[in-house]
Amino acid sequence: MKLLVAIDHSEASQYVVKEIAARPWAPNSCAEVLNVVEPAHLWTASQTAEQAMKLSADLVHRPVEELRGRGLEASGLILRGDPKRVILDRAQETTADFIFVGSHSASGVSRFLAGNVASAVVRHAPCSVEIVRARDGKPPGVSKILVATDGSEFSERAARSVAERPWPEGTEVEVFSVVELALGTAQALFEPPYVDTEQLEILREEAMKRAQTAVEGAVETLSKSSLKVSESISVLLGGPKTVIIEEADKIGADLIVVGSHGHRGIERFLLGSVSEGVALHAHCSVEVIR
Repeated sequence: MKLLVAIDHSEASQYVVKEIAARPWAPNSCAEVLNVVEPAHLWTASQTAEQAMKLSADLVHRPVEELRGRGLEASGLILRGDPKRVILDRAQETTADFIFVGSHSASGVSRFLAGNVASAVVRHAPCSVEIVRARDGKPPGVSKILVATDGSEFSERAARSVAERPWPEGTEVEVFSVVELALGTAQALFEPPYVDTEQLEILREEAMKRAQTAVEGAVETLSKSSLKVSESISVLLGGPKTVIIEEADKIGADLIVVGSHGHRGIERFLLGSVSEGVALHAHCSVEVIR
């Protein structure tokens, strides 16, 4: 597996390296630690181009050594330019399987991900992306995973991605799905002059069946691994993004895994809405799988 690890000078970015070092990886996995030197107009008045490059070299050296010490083949790279464009282009050039970036917390991304960089990486990356978050009082590593699924091809790929990777012994995974009606249909049923309760009940039953089928499919995939698998279904009381984040908080998940897209025409697991929203606002690390 090829990992592209994008870091800056923040503590949040340094935690990304610690998280990767704490996880087991398949044989022959490799990591490239990338730092992007931003355009000259963003440097401090006293900082020269040479100084910026030296700081980046020092920044990249330690993570490379740390990852090598954990048995990963690791190398460092310093490039100049706009961070979001450089990260995306490098992932394309190297055919990376994963991009790893850091985040301060659910309330705000790090300086490295300022503006629209995080959204751009999640939205446009040619591969899977993990936004890594430190969790208060918890050491790096993963012991509990929440896999959110709607039964789409993209959700199935997310489940396979988890099932195919090595995880620490005893790692638990909960498969989670949200019972949600197609938005336009549900609104129409509640509009005056009346509410069609019979039709609404039919739609609820169909939505429940879809959710159950989605969960069963993911459970079957994950059961082939050594993970401890459980399942859960939630009737939507808030937006899908909110429900997924709340479930992750409830079970103490270290990692949420979602597909990059979902069923067309239904407002869940759509790139740019739920997957991106969960990735940017969850309280733990999040993977968006392609």
